[in-house]
Amino acid sequence: MRNVLVTGGAGYIGSHTCLALSREGFTPVVLDNLKNGHREFVQWGPFELGDVRDRRRLDQILLTYRPVAVVHFAGLIEVADSIANPIAFFDNNITGSLTLLAAALSAGVHGLVFSSTCATYGIPDQIPMPESHAQIPISPYGRSKLIIEQVLSELSRYKDFRSVSLRYFNAAGAEPESALGEWHNPETHVIPLAIQAAKGLRPHFKIYGSDYPTRDGTCIRDFVHVTDLAEAHVRAVEYLLSGGKSVALNLGTGEGTSVKELIDAVENVSGSRLPIELALRRDGDPPELVADNSRARKVLAWSPRHDFGSIIESAWRWHSRAEIHV
Repeated sequence: MRNVLVTGGAGYIGSHTCLALSREGFTPVVLDNLKNGHREFVQWGPFELGDVRDRRRLDQILLTYRPVAVVHFAGLIEVADSIANPIAFFDNNITGSLTLLAAALSAGVHGLVFSSTCATYGIPDQIPMPESHAQIPISPYGRSKLIIEQVLSELSRYKDFRSVSLRYFNAAGAEPESALGEWHNPETHVIPLAIQAAKGLRPHFKIYGSDYPTRDGTCIRDFVHVTDLAEAHVRAVEYLLSGGKSVALNLGTGEGTSVKELIDAVENVSGSRLPIELALRRDGDPPELVADNSRARKVLAWSPRHDFGSIIESAWRWHSRAEIHV
């Protein structure tokens, strides 16, 4: 049995990755404190309630299951919250990751897939953004992820510990047939917010800035389907188990979608007009973020299979089935 410890496996991307791991013959062992995760999303392996900052709990789980690798999702992710309360972010994202790494090394685990982010780059100076782009994060969230990437680089140099840091762009979409989708409380992510507005669950959908130097004045982002992200994590695990060296990889489609184009797509799938409210730009929102994914294609033989239309359709189907109260 090939166990893989998945921290934060009851969350959005984590749960989809557990499904993908199970399909490839792995047994995902989920460790989650359920602060942001959902117990009902854990369906393909054992569930262990706990926190990555609890070293005694980690030692117990690692001894019990003896995983061949770790996939580390457990962390706080809201940029605005990181600015409001940076200490909490550093405690969870940095202290938690260091505790996990120490426990993994002690248990003889030498491979970890790290959930990182394009927020480590900060304001882009070129589009699309390659992995060689300068990393100058503009939020405590991005800083916390960059610090762990740097720690992993040092562990690769001085300890026999290899890792794959996956820098996501905008995760989106759902796996509705398996009852998995994007569910945050409170909801802050753009596609669920637009869908909720289309369904009449919110009074309006806010556009933060309509005067950007883009093709229609709104921000452009690279949306990548969550099942494509999940597949990349499985390939990263297999890459490490086959002896692959430590590496950092962008995960995105290489195509950008504007907020107005997102609204058009939601209106098309829902058959209803979104009530719109224009708002001022948010601090730190770059006009455009698009990935150069060529390295992930080469190293993992990975490429995204879903276009933006299928992202919106899958998200709409899941939200139409799910009983989520705003």
